[in-house]
Amino acid sequence: PARRELCGTDAESTRRQKEDHAVLFPAAHRPKRSSSVPANPVLQTSLEEVELLYEFLLAKLEISPDLKISIKDEELASLRKASDFHTVCNEVIPKSIPDIRRLSASLSSHPGILKKEDFERTALTLAYTAYRTALAQGHQKNIWAQALLSLFQALRHDLMRSSGARVSP
Repeated sequence: PARRELCGTDAESTRRQKEDHAVLFPAAHRPKRSSSVPANPVLQTSLEEVELLYEFLLAKLEISPDLKISIKDEELASLRKASDFHTVCNEVIPKSIPDIRRLSASLSSHPGILKKEDFERTALTLAYTAYRTALAQGHQKNIWAQALLSLFQALRHDLMRSSGARVSP
């Protein structure tokens, strides 16, 4: 369900919409000089692409020491949509604890239902955070686990709102 509020002028609506995106995932709107992928890439525009994203996540992913994510399966990695996946995972989603905390705080105060691309990016950030939680040890594990829990709660809250169910704090 779309959450389009009629308030003010069309220009004001457009400005607010851009601000919403910029607040949650600012890197999605920065032009990439070295990339042929357009700014603000979206992975899921059809059911086939949803299934493909699922395949990417089930395939063996590799995270390099510099935190770059890549698909190990050469056939999947050669697909055009894999380039968008690579861009979103490596240039858009946050990967540091401070950036993930900022995202969680923004999500907790975000009005209405997340846009499709913001939901997908948050879900990918959740998957990345789960991976980092699994690898962490000691105090770092607790820090990553708390970030994971915050993202999970934000996605759950959004799903409950979008389904019309009552959301408890």
